[in-house]
Amino acid sequence: MSRIVVPVISVFSATVLGIGQALADQPVPWGIWMQDAASPTMHQIAALNTTITAIILAVLAVVFVLLGYICIRFRASRNPTPARWAHNTSLEVAWTLLPVLILVAIAFPSFRLLYAMDRAKDADMTLKVTGHQWYWSYNYPDQNVSFDANMVQDSDLKPGDPRLLATDNHIVLPVDVTVRIQTTADDVIHSWSIPALGVKIDAFPGRLNETWVKIDKPGIYFGQCSQLCGINHGFMPIEIEAVSKDQFAIWLQSQSKKAAAAAGTARMADATGTVNPDAQALERNDGP
Repeated sequence: MSRIVVPVISVFSATVLGIGQALADQPVPWGIWMQDAASPTMHQIAALNTTITAIILAVLAVVFVLLGYICIRFRASRNPTPARWAHNTSLEVAWTLLPVLILVAIAFPSFRLLYAMDRAKDADMTLKVTGHQWYWSYNYPDQNVSFDANMVQDSDLKPGDPRLLATDNHIVLPVDVTVRIQTTADDVIHSWSIPALGVKIDAFPGRLNETWVKIDKPGIYFGQCSQLCGINHGFMPIEIEAVSKDQFAIWLQSQSKKAAAAAGTARMADATGTVNPDAQALERNDGP
């Protein structure tokens, strides 16, 4: 008996715990459903997913009820002599028309969501994302800030850093600000995906794709490349820190100071004819 009860209890417990754990900004063991929505787009995706799931469950319930009724009402013992007629025009029209109406009911909110996800007409700022094998480059063209982001190796992880998701440099974005996101790549096709924000957009070499995001609440959100881009495909994480507008301004100042310091060090190295290891490391774009 325990061979049956124990696995059932284990699966049930994992499922119940998974529902609570999945409401986070990163994947968790045994997590199911979706992460907590943190943008208007993700709220709409979650609502549409719930609606379609309810429709699917209703269709399944109707089908199972009909099958049960047919099995009981038209069983051989109750109908020893089967009917010899075939086809029913009303029934055939109904089972053709009802699925069409259901699909139309699903199509309209789906099209509305796709249109809303397309692009932002009046964005407050722009973030350009470039995919490489196997790391990301980020550029804030309006703020003149740019950097590369590589995965943090296991030996360098700090307490609280999620394995395979933490990056050495992470994106910082202000909350309640419409951010235009442009993606491209310099080698193969990549895909920039952050589930909690409802963003998943391909990055093509020689092409600029565009979407947008508006983060609702501060926090740290993780994602990964969702395109099979090569041997290290699974080591291209994305880390976004959402902060207040004041904190974002402070971060921009710190980035400007770092850029100025790096430029000064490079000028000194050129003047003395020596190579600065730190500056050389910053210029390298090696993947993890």
